[in-house]
Amino acid sequence: MYGTIVFVHVVSAVLSIGPLFLLMPTIKRLRNVDVSTESAYLSVIHVIIRIVMHSGHMLVISGVLLILTGPWPWYASWVIATLAVLLLSGVFLSTGFTKVLRKYHLPESNKGDLLTILNRTSWIYIGLMLIMLWLMVQKPMLW
Repeated sequence: MYGTIVFVHVVSAVLSIGPLFLLMPTIKRLRNVDVSTESAYLSVIHVIIRIVMHSGHMLVISGVLLILTGPWPWYASWVIATLAVLLLSGVFLSTGFTKVLRKYHLPESNKGDLLTILNRTSWIYIGLMLIMLWLMVQKPMLW
């Protein structure tokens, strides 16, 4: 059973990071499309964000199950640090992507600036996910 939970945890980690790399070429193409094609690219971005979000939910659930059934206590420094980065990335995901995408359709918005922010947000979120990945793989005793 523990091995199955580890597998689900790893697959959900891949699904919560991997699709973000599709955002960069999508954002790049979105800069030079007409209005009719724009909605298709925005739909792709929304699907990517939704996959990342739901795989993040599976990541949290499987992580909790691993802590409950595994040999590590809740108070291990790497667990606490991972939870802190997880909370930060959750807030960042909801504010960094959703708010920017909502502003995209406003008439007074500068779409080029919003796409630049979206691209930067993607890289920051990938960085946060990689920090969590490092913490979970290395399990460093930070204190």
